[in-house]
Amino acid sequence: MPELNVKETSSLERMIQQQVVERGIRDPRVLTALRSVPREQFFRKEMRREAFADRSAPIGHGQTISQPYIVALMTSRLDIGPEHRVLEIGTGSGYHTAVLAKLAHEVYSVERVKPLLDEAFERLYGLGIHNVHFRFGDGTLGWPDQAPFDRILIAAGAPKIPEELLREQLKDGGIAVLPYGPEDEQMMVEIRKQGDELTTTEVCPCRFVKLIGKEGWEPETTE
Repeated sequence: MPELNVKETSSLERMIQQQVVERGIRDPRVLTALRSVPREQFFRKEMRREAFADRSAPIGHGQTISQPYIVALMTSRLDIGPEHRVLEIGTGSGYHTAVLAKLAHEVYSVERVKPLLDEAFERLYGLGIHNVHFRFGDGTLGWPDQAPFDRILIAAGAPKIPEELLREQLKDGGIAVLPYGPEDEQMMVEIRKQGDELTTTEVCPCRFVKLIGKEGWEPETTE
C-alpha cells in the first residue's frame, strides 16, 4: 500500500475520530479497516482535497463516493467476519469495496458503469487488495453463480426493497444493508434473513444515487 504522508495521516485520523468515532461507531475492526485504506487514492487528483470532508463527492458518470460516516455505518451494521463472502452492488470508486475487503474473506462487487469498474479494479490492484472479484452488469441481478452470500451491501437506492435478490442470494442468517425509497430521500435499513423471513430494521434517513436495474429504477432515457 502506498505510504501516507504526515498530512494525509493526520487528516485521515481526524476524519475517523470526528466523523466516525464521535458519532458512535467504535467497532475496532471497522476502524482498522478505515485506517488501512487511503481514501484520497479514490479521488481524482483535482478532487483529493475533498477526500476527508464530511460529505459525499462526485466521481463521474453521475455517481458519488459516500461520506466516510455512511461507509462506516453501513460496514458496522453488516457485522462482517473474516470468514464471510460479501456481495457489493455498486462498486463506484472502489473505496467501500476496499474497506469490505479488509474485513471479509472475499468480496464480489458488481457495477453497471464500465469506466468506474475499470478504475476501481486498477485502484485495488495497486493497493495490493486481491480478494475482490469484479463483474460488469445489472447489480440487482446479483451474482447468481457465486450465491448465496453471508452479507449483501447495496450502495444505491431502489424504490423498494429488492426482495427477490435477497431471498435468492442471501444466506439463511445473513445480513443485508441498503437504502430504499423515493429519489429525494431514502431510508437505510438492515435486513436479516431467517428461513423465508426478511426482518427489516430502520437505521437512518439517507440519500444515495439511484439503483438502476431489474429490481431498481428504470434507466434514464438519455443513458
